[in-house]
Amino acid sequence: MYKQIIIARKDLNMSSGKLAAQVSYGSMAFLSWFIRNNADLDGHVDGYIDEDILHNWIEGEFTKCVLQAKNKNQLLKAKTMAEELGMVEGKDFWLIKDNYHTELEPEEDGRTLTVIGFRPMDSELIDQIGRKYHLYM
Repeated sequence: MYKQIIIARKDLNMSSGKLAAQVSYGSMAFLSWFIRNNADLDGHVDGYIDEDILHNWIEGEFTKCVLQAKNKNQLLKAKTMAEELGMVEGKDFWLIKDNYHTELEPEEDGRTLTVIGFRPMDSELIDQIGRKYHLYM
């Protein structure tokens, strides 16, 4: 079974619309990366994408879970866990930062880290990270 997780910061108190937008960016980062790398939908990008995952993402179904991190540090722990599992930022997961045009205040780089989104992957692998977080409520 394939699963995608998106972890959003709870401490930012985002409105439901802002949260939906940020989670959407986290979910779509995988597909955007795939398109930017000029992949054709019948093949792989440098052999990196499993054809079953791609097929299920485009035409099938898989579980998508939105989880919560209590703050920036807890969200960044997911990044650390991913890297320890051999995952690569920009291919397996993406840190989503808001440009603060609406309701959020900028952090250190003039943007606000809101979400980490993971590509769809085997549940057994992604659950090693996801089980450390609660569903977003």
